[in-house]
Amino acid sequence: MNDPGSTVPAATPRLPPDANGLAEAAALLRAGELVAFPTETVYGLGADATDPAAVARIFAAKDRPRFNPLIAHVADADAALADGAFDEWALRLAEAFWPGPLTLVVPARPKSRVCDLARAGLPSVALRVPAHPLAQALLVAVGRPVAAPSANRSGRVSPTRAGHVLDDLAGRIAAVLDGGDTPVGVESTVVACLGGPPRLLRPGGITRAALRAVLGHDPAAPEAADSDRPAGPGMLASHYAPRARVRLDAVRIEPGEAVLLFGSGCPEGLEQARAALNLSPAGDAGEAAARLFGALRELDASGADTIAVAPIPSEGLGEAIRDRLARAAAPR
Repeated sequence: MNDPGSTVPAATPRLPPDANGLAEAAALLRAGELVAFPTETVYGLGADATDPAAVARIFAAKDRPRFNPLIAHVADADAALADGAFDEWALRLAEAFWPGPLTLVVPARPKSRVCDLARAGLPSVALRVPAHPLAQALLVAVGRPVAAPSANRSGRVSPTRAGHVLDDLAGRIAAVLDGGDTPVGVESTVVACLGGPPRLLRPGGITRAALRAVLGHDPAAPEAADSDRPAGPGMLASHYAPRARVRLDAVRIEPGEAVLLFGSGCPEGLEQARAALNLSPAGDAGEAAARLFGALRELDASGADTIAVAPIPSEGLGEAIRDRLARAAAPR
């Protein structure tokens, strides 16, 4: 699957989360190879963001369209400021939420290290400082920005453990750094600061209420976007999709459906389900977000043609959960 300049093994190894594993992962990234690694949100598929050939391998491994920009992960805010031009709003958000599950889309500096391919030819750059200790250590060891979309085939369910990565990408990437389950479970919130008020491009691990507390107002909605040229990552209408069709806000279960539950409610016909999982019996959105992608993968493996999703409130992290489910349910 990879190009002749790459040395991807037939069986992708798991690297341990220790000094030796980190050193091997960093060496592979510096050599232009692809390495999946954990962040606090989901596993990312990393490549040296300064190397167009390495970034091209991400698009090939994921079967990802090249018009879809990538997030560049950096070790700290100072590194981000070297690649992007931050206005007052972006600086305020970075100070409040970095390291953490926030991606800022800002104008790229003329000498930005993030290559044009990673930016999908846009004049902006998507930057994040992750909070996961393994991601932090890896970025310090690499010493360069690392482009890293979610480590799965494009459009499929995002990975929250190393095994999920290997289900999709074994034999397509050089290694996966195994850090166990990721704690947040949904991707980062993406906010664009490109002049004018900040715009929320994608809900995620930082809630709208948390953004409001820092900004003093709700972030603006994204401007109407060209679906063939999204302004930021994770904006395609169909995304995060299992094999099965996804049916939202189900209050009655049809025979043979798999069911994704939330809270203590019991939809009519649940006894006819092929399989059922509850994201959070207590109705906790944080627990539900952490379990979302793993549960979708497990229900998809049941063989059901449809996954029926019980109603989930949109407050707090529920907004990000519903966003991912809506994209999973979108026409493909």
